[in-house]
Amino acid sequence: MTDAIVTSDGGTGSGGPALRLREALERQASNVEQEIALIERLHRQLQTRINEGQERRESADAIRQHMLRSLSKFGPEEIRTALDEHTDAIAELALAERDSRNMVDRRAAATERLLALRTELELVADVLRLGDATAPAQGQSNLRSASRQVFQVIEQERMRIARDMHDGPAQSMSNLVLQAEILERLVARPEALMAELQDFKGSVRNALDETRQLIFDLRPMTLDDLGLVPTLRKYTKEYGDKHGIKVRLHAVGEEQRLPGNIEGTLFRIIQEALTNVQKHSHAELAEVSLNINRERVVATIKDDGQGFDVQLVGGNVTENRNLGLISMRERCELEHGALEVRSEPGKGTEIRAEFRLQ
Repeated sequence: MTDAIVTSDGGTGSGGPALRLREALERQASNVEQEIALIERLHRQLQTRINEGQERRESADAIRQHMLRSLSKFGPEEIRTALDEHTDAIAELALAERDSRNMVDRRAAATERLLALRTELELVADVLRLGDATAPAQGQSNLRSASRQVFQVIEQERMRIARDMHDGPAQSMSNLVLQAEILERLVARPEALMAELQDFKGSVRNALDETRQLIFDLRPMTLDDLGLVPTLRKYTKEYGDKHGIKVRLHAVGEEQRLPGNIEGTLFRIIQEALTNVQKHSHAELAEVSLNINRERVVATIKDDGQGFDVQLVGGNVTENRNLGLISMRERCELEHGALEVRSEPGKGTEIRAEFRLQ
């Protein structure tokens, strides 16, 4: 009995299964890309619905406030109609915002699947390029190593989101429940009830602001609606104010819309780089530069912090900072870009990401 011969074009060869795997992964990636495109279209429609709902709620609230200040001027039916309109506007807006949150979750899950599929496609391509007897074993080893790093990055991000949800909206919602119970007991005391209602309204607004901030961290809506540069202007200002770091943004060249994947990738790289500045560098100043022309886009993030030994940190995959570097490098390579990290202890850090547009 003879052993089966491994060929690149036959069904029994090492190339055969690898090619079939690549084709299957490409089909899955294409399906996920179509799913993401559909989700983004639906989410833009939802955003329009939310904007209209906010305008309706504000208008209804203004009418309600006016009537409450001048109750004697209006009949019971007019007051009831205004109150019903205000209640309906709040309910409709809450429903649209809930649908928007669900859509954001769906897009985040789909994007995560797409990132994993593209990583696997790169590894399968490496296996096919090697083309020797050691390729399958080496490819499996590379797949396990890369998958381990990707899962570490994903798990770290999930832990951060869970912690932010617990400390932010979840805690706020718990407080709202307690305030609602207090309101129930104050029904017979109108003056105390009105004062408590004001506090309750403020708590609801705070919970809404915290939720919107988490949504922005997951995927800024302005990235799809306005583009990268306006989103970065908002993000760098709010990030600097929040963490007490001076962040400067320099946009050079043509302020144009970039391909969707590149806009998202650049935003995530800049976001991760600034997170590293805040967590590790102890910097006072961070400068984000974006240079866009017809052929390429280059993003540079530079800080005046304590810096680090690039080779030493690069050799330790368990460090949080290195997981961030891995995430940036993986995102960059998936869009065929180039990432360069320059740093020395005591001399700050510079991260440069470049993508060709043609």
